[in-house]
Amino acid sequence: MASSLQGKKILLGICGSIAAYKSAFLVRLLIKQGAEVKVVMTPAATKFISSLTLSTLSKHPVHSKIISEQGWNNHVELGLWADLMLIAPATATTLAKMTIGLADNMVLATYLSAKCPVIFAPAMDLDMWKHPSTKKNLKTLESFGNKLIPVENGELASGLVGDGRMAEPETILNLLIDNFENKGRFSSRKILITAGPTYEAIDPVRFIGNRSSGKMGIAIAKAFANQGGEVKLILGPSSLTIEDPKIEVIKVNSAEEMYLKAHQYFEESDIAVLAAAVADYKPINIANQKIKKKSGNLIIELERTKDIASSLGKIKKQNQFIVGFALETQNEMVNAKAKLERKKFDLIVLNSLNDKGAGFKHDTNKVTIFNKHNHAKHFELKPKSEVALDILDAVAEQINN
Repeated sequence: MASSLQGKKILLGICGSIAAYKSAFLVRLLIKQGAEVKVVMTPAATKFISSLTLSTLSKHPVHSKIISEQGWNNHVELGLWADLMLIAPATATTLAKMTIGLADNMVLATYLSAKCPVIFAPAMDLDMWKHPSTKKNLKTLESFGNKLIPVENGELASGLVGDGRMAEPETILNLLIDNFENKGRFSSRKILITAGPTYEAIDPVRFIGNRSSGKMGIAIAKAFANQGGEVKLILGPSSLTIEDPKIEVIKVNSAEEMYLKAHQYFEESDIAVLAAAVADYKPINIANQKIKKKSGNLIIELERTKDIASSLGKIKKQNQFIVGFALETQNEMVNAKAKLERKKFDLIVLNSLNDKGAGFKHDTNKVTIFNKHNHAKHFELKPKSEVALDILDAVAEQINN
């Protein structure tokens, strides 16, 4: 079967980062998939990897200067030629220049001339990645319609360990394949997603909550939006923000608020993905003022919250599809299968807190997906952006059968 990259014209922009060595591997992988690759580099990038290496691999001249001894290098022509522009690695400096339209090198001039989709894979040190200016620049670029390939966690050039590593070439390749294969796969589909925790108030200061960050649900929302879905994301309290114009974010705090919003939008939805970690219990009485510390114990009586998943399962129409989640610590497979049947899900995604790197707050996850015919598919630990694509593949497989 021919690759979705066969015959595609990929323009690769390389910036000045130690991660530039990965670009050689990336060019080889793209060529093997049948893509035609042309490379542009910043002057700083040539200090990390030679243009001779990249021109040999790509079988095209590599340009690092807008004006060279050979004359003027036509960045406009390159921008029109490409089916997709990939900037990998994209440094903090380049990201900042992209946001303000500063065209002081060949990569940036070509980026500003590109008429095709642009995907970028950042690479930088931990503190640079976490800096508010970098976060602001990422949001700005995504608001322009550019697509971010998330960084990975690991050892960095500085010796620190954390976020900032450029995604591995194989990961980038798979995302590009998915981009061409599945673009528009969920066009005209209305997608409802719940994500994040819920906070159940004890008093004006304190609450009962959990450690969910919302990362998995947000990754799923982005994946559906990138594949043409019309997405409504009901997001519980989270420090994360999402600036994708194709995703409507509805913010809530409590389980009751999430229940009401889920029911408000479910009827018009084709697919619902219930990824939120909703509190099972809430205080019966909420104090109007902060509860002061006293001698002895404090007893808080709890009552069950409304079960969003079960209530939606009961009113689900034949043409609607529900994906549930199960986060387990014991008897994982048995509990997940029981939940799938009990709540009338079409698919359930199981992740276990016993798996290192999976579950709350991590950028990675390790899941097993069950369908209602009791078929299970196991996946290895991978970034949540890739887990989201696995979930979309499972949904597409079921609704198209």
